[in-house]
Amino acid sequence: MIRSRRGGRRRNTDTAELNITAFMNLMVILVPFLLITAVFSRLAILELNLPGSSSEPVDPQDQTFNLEVIVREDKIEIGDRNQGLLGIYPNVGELYDYDGVSVKLAEIKRRYPQKTDAAILLEPDISYDTVVQVMDRVRVEERIDGDAVERFDLFPDISIGDAPVLDGGQ
Repeated sequence: MIRSRRGGRRRNTDTAELNITAFMNLMVILVPFLLITAVFSRLAILELNLPGSSSEPVDPQDQTFNLEVIVREDKIEIGDRNQGLLGIYPNVGELYDYDGVSVKLAEIKRRYPQKTDAAILLEPDISYDTVVQVMDRVRVEERIDGDAVERFDLFPDISIGDAPVLDGGQ
């Protein structure tokens, strides 16, 4: 018995058509969604520096104004590393006195217009929201003029560190 090649299996010569309707529907929905959400995703990065060691000896002639904003649980202190405190802003109820801090920082900027750096020193349990609020107040002053809001740079070069421990448990 000899089998003929023609009588054996038949090859499928029909080509299958791809159904890409579902894929096209997905793309029609996905592309506009990605384009819309891409507008709202902005990445903002602030470059922060660590403050130098305060144990280094400093000549009296070399002492310059070094702005420090110390954030404690119950107040915000603004001062100069060399001269001491310039202002204390206790909490009003549960909230920090951000407006008073902004006014003082604007006053300091008027006295030292070339100064661009500041150190923000934090106690261990300060919330992230508080850190961001203080950083915003240190970096930029906002003045409302009618319907417009004007922004002016104060101290955009920010360093972050640990707040000094209070002596005597104040």
